[in-house]
Amino acid sequence: MVISETQIEVRYAETDQMGIVYHANYLVWMEIGRTKLIQELGFKYADLEKDGILAPVIDVQATYIHPIKYGDIVTVKTWIEEYNGLRTTYGYEILSSNGDLAVTGSTKHVCVRKENFKPISLRKLYPDWHRVYENAKRQEEIEEK
Repeated sequence: MVISETQIEVRYAETDQMGIVYHANYLVWMEIGRTKLIQELGFKYADLEKDGILAPVIDVQATYIHPIKYGDIVTVKTWIEEYNGLRTTYGYEILSSNGDLAVTGSTKHVCVRKENFKPISLRKLYPDWHRVYENAKRQEEIEEK
């Protein structure tokens, strides 16, 4: 399985009054991890946008396990959990600097045309992107056996 790893130093502005990372910031970190994974696979989300294609989040899930605090350095692990040519689900694990699992989650996306939000198929419009995602998903399935 292709797993991207991104390190982020927790900034004070990302914490709440209790000194713990505010829950919505994990979604921002997931986006950072997702963008890096896409780049590591050889693509840029910005190139889709130039073509008038967006990839909105249509579902998000997060499970908070262990708090993260200001000054900690977290590792965001990101991978393709599901892909069918139309929808992509990215999986995430966020670990504290001592390796404790802090958050697990996923985001589901569908690519759409910017002007009308009608879904498009990566398989048809971006065959290279589709092939790489299929291969990344296939690697995961092989490793699970």
